[in-house]
Amino acid sequence: MKKRIAVAGLLAGMLASQSVHAKTLEDALKEKGILTDQDLKSVSSDSKINYNLGDGFTFQSGDEKFKLSLGGRLQTRFTLTDYDKDASTKPDVDKFEIKRMYIWLKGNAYSKDLTYKVQYNLAANQDSQSGSDGRLLEAFMNYKLADEFQIEAGQDIVPWGRQIIISSGAYEFVDRSFAENAFIPSYDIGLNLHGNIAKGIGEYSVGLWNGTGQNTPRGTNTPAFNARLAFNPFGAVAYSEGDFDRTPTPRIAIGGAYFRNTLRLTTTPTAPTATSLEKSFGDGYRSSGGWLGKGFSTLATNGVSETLAIQQAEADLAFRWMGASVDAEYFVGQAEGNTTGKELRAHGFYAQAGYFVIPQHLQLAVRYNYLDPNRVVSNNIITETQGAVSYYFNKHNLKLQGDVTSRHTQSSTVPTDDMEYRLQAQVIF
Repeated sequence: MKKRIAVAGLLAGMLASQSVHAKTLEDALKEKGILTDQDLKSVSSDSKINYNLGDGFTFQSGDEKFKLSLGGRLQTRFTLTDYDKDASTKPDVDKFEIKRMYIWLKGNAYSKDLTYKVQYNLAANQDSQSGSDGRLLEAFMNYKLADEFQIEAGQDIVPWGRQIIISSGAYEFVDRSFAENAFIPSYDIGLNLHGNIAKGIGEYSVGLWNGTGQNTPRGTNTPAFNARLAFNPFGAVAYSEGDFDRTPTPRIAIGGAYFRNTLRLTTTPTAPTATSLEKSFGDGYRSSGGWLGKGFSTLATNGVSETLAIQQAEADLAFRWMGASVDAEYFVGQAEGNTTGKELRAHGFYAQAGYFVIPQHLQLAVRYNYLDPNRVVSNNIITETQGAVSYYFNKHNLKLQGDVTSRHTQSSTVPTDDMEYRLQAQVIF
């Protein structure tokens, strides 16, 4: 027994002496100038694992050249739609749904300047209008040469209107404006140059995209073009709705964007399908709720091969001060047949305002939406008036939201006035 104790003591002493020697050797090499502080950190530090709320679990190498964050976001929603009984034969609808279930991987590799993100929506058939129907949403890498000059390649949201750039988890309503949805290009694959000027006073992005939508390669040689400029005269305004921090001095953001695309009309239906405008998946402006989708019959041909030239522009405004927030956007769209000369023009806008009656926790908001999907046709305007109440337990990371919508749809026969009630819970982990 005594021999075993002696052997154990000897081994412990040897291990301790090796540990002390290793530490002393590193310090000696640093003192002699052979190892720098960064080298010492790389040698002596193990990989780090921690949790950051909103980013998820983060794994990082000792030299910080490699980092991976794993997290997700869940939105569960109840919706009750009360259709106008005097003007519609539709039965009322109530439903529970998993609106979004996102899982993401993001971080940097080889350098802090080379970042990446991969995001997937596990909730199938829930968000087809914005192109996130149980599919790969984002998969891109970004290299920062400087704050003013960055290059992104892969699939991402086309940086067009302000509200579509904002994450769908950072809204002060249950979801984005239907007018915004009617014009967005949504997810696409491409190359984008972007940057921040003077610490966020100015922003820009210029990119070429497939123009055929999410996870869809282009079959022609006419890529889509998108450009955006924004100006923040009093300092950067975060791409998040609501003024959680009660901004002490007024902040304002003014932006604008232009989008151009060319789509081949391969069939001649009265409404766009997945094969009529090359292959499309869920792009807002050409979905059934988009301006191109709603006004498509104006452009339909009778057996004539056609190519549509599509242009969109938008202007946006954001304001934050002492718990109050204002956001607004105006949109215009135009599509023209290169063979027939047929033209479709549309416009729309939304304006919303919110205020924290209990700072950082209880917020009230109102919004007005307007869409005219075909300006040469009368009695086709759609408007919505909305009110929302949101309680934030931990900003957008954990919140409960409810909104009420009154929707008026013009018609040459019988207009409709429908009501919609939504309740949604969100957790980001």
